[in-house]
This record gives sequence, C-alpha cells and structure tokens, in this order.
Amino acid sequence: MSARLDLRLPEVVELATLNTAELDPLFQEEIQVWEKRFDWDFRPSADLLRRFVQLHSLSGYALVSGQSVAGYTYFVTEGRKGLIGDFFLRSEYATSSNEMSLLGATVQGLMLVSGIRRIETQLMTIRMPLTQPLPFSQYASRYDRLFMEVDRGTIARLAPATVGHAVKFHAWAERFNEEIAHLVAAAYRGHIDSEINDQYRTIPGARHFLGNIIRYPGCGTFSAEGSVVAIDSKSGRVCGAALASTVSPTSGHITQLCILPAIRGARLGYELLRQALVRLSSLGCGTVSLTVTASNAGAIRLYESVGFRSVSTFPALVWEGF
Repeated sequence: MSARLDLRLPEVVELATLNTAELDPLFQEEIQVWEKRFDWDFRPSADLLRRFVQLHSLSGYALVSGQSVAGYTYFVTEGRKGLIGDFFLRSEYATSSNEMSLLGATVQGLMLVSGIRRIETQLMTIRMPLTQPLPFSQYASRYDRLFMEVDRGTIARLAPATVGHAVKFHAWAERFNEEIAHLVAAAYRGHIDSEINDQYRTIPGARHFLGNIIRYPGCGTFSAEGSVVAIDSKSGRVCGAALASTVSPTSGHITQLCILPAIRGARLGYELLRQALVRLSSLGCGTVSLTVTASNAGAIRLYESVGFRSVSTFPALVWEGF
C-alpha cells in the first residue's frame, strides 16, 4: 500500500489515484456480499472494474483509512446526467458517517461536472437508515425499492393463465428490440419509475436502457432463452415483454416486465412473468429475483401472487435542480 494511504482518519480520494492491488481486497469482500445477500455473482462486474482501474479511466472516489481502502464508488456521465454505478464499503467501515462522507463527495463531484443537471443511483449494498438525511438534501429525492426472490419449487407450481387478449408468445429476438423500446416508453409514461430512471420517459432513452441490460453485466448476463415477448395477434406488434438475465450459474433475474397500458388487467403480466420464470428454471436457476419500487403496490401484488418474497430494501436516489 502506498504511503499516500497512510491517513489517520477515513478520507475521500479520487479513485484514479489507486491501483488494482489496493482495491482488490475491497472487490473480494464485495463479491462475497453480493453472493450472500442476493445469490448474485459479482465477479464479472469486478473484473470489468479492474480493467477500467488499470487504464485509470474509472471516475469516482474511494474512502481510505490507514493502509486500507475502506470503500469506493464510481460514476459515469451521459449527456446532462450523472449515474453513480456502484457504492460499497467494507463491513468494518460501513457506518452512516462514512457512507455519507463518500456519497456526499461523489454527488458534489458530479454537481461540479459541466453540463450535469441530474444524478441518479440505486444503491443495493448501502446500509443507510430510512431516516438518514441525504447529502445536498434540498435537491434530493429518495424512492425505496424492494429486492424480491422466488424459488424453483414455487415456480414449478404456477398454473398457466388464460389471457384476456389474443396474443402469441415468442422467445426474445433482436428484431423485437425497437418495438420493445416503444413499449417501455409507453408503459412507463407517468409512472413512478420514470422519476427514478429518466430513460423510461423517451423512446431513445428506452433504446439506451435496453442496450445496457442486453450488452453489459450490471444486471447480470442477458438471457435470450429466458426472455419472452408477447405479440398482439391482430396487429402483429409487441404488446408485452419479460426480459431476463442470469446473475450466477444457479440464479436468474427479471430485468424488465412491461405490457401495453391499453391491455392491463388481462393477466398478460402474470403469464409473461410465469413463462420467463419457467424458462429460467429450466436453464438451471434455483432462484429468480427482481427489484420493484416499494410504492408500486400493483406490481408487488403481482409478484407476490407468483410467490416472490421481499428479501431487502434499498434506496434509489435522484438529485435534480441544482
């Protein structure tokens, strides 16, 4: 560990000043935490982060204490928006004051980036209490989200639904992506989740969102075999989709479930979800997870009806108007 890390108290430094050897113990603990809490293999994400660290091209901050890297966070910028992509503190340093010190430095750093007008993040491993004041709270909004999980035995007992709309189900294929982008933008118009992720508000944003979950490991490895698309039998257009990924050799994740607003209530959401779950189970997934905004009561009822149970709660945070 270099001499610059010999600090008496935890202090925030730029991530680019550190190397992979200094960060590797942190990544190793994070891998263990993701496996234990979420049945999630974080190793592909850690490997990607190591490559960016080696290139000194990962923007973010680290919290250092003595000769240890206590925590880190990184961010990317997309136009007028900053995205905090990950946030993790080692267990012995995971106090509210340390979390807020690191988070506050990251938000302030993004606020100072020219052109940034909005900051988004979803922090699955943060321990912040519900009552914890946020850094720059005058610009901040908090939306709690649930991490939910269902097991293979429950999936096997799910009965197919009779859908009250004429549809045909197909495995996902790349040719459906443009229509799915239009579907996402329509499904989330005015929805609480469009306040959390502004990519849902426009068709170009939805295209970008879909590209990210299909190409990058942030939500696991995209599973074409586990994903299902519903096609309206009359129009021939996509009217619903359940997209899935694998997050470990034995765990799957539903990355997106949406249907056309005009046909909500026809049990299409249930059947899309059921089919995706059955597909993931057949691929060897013993558990399947998803995340949902805590105030989205209708979606939670659907997920609970197929056997999902809430495992943990984490915050989605937005800063805007600064």
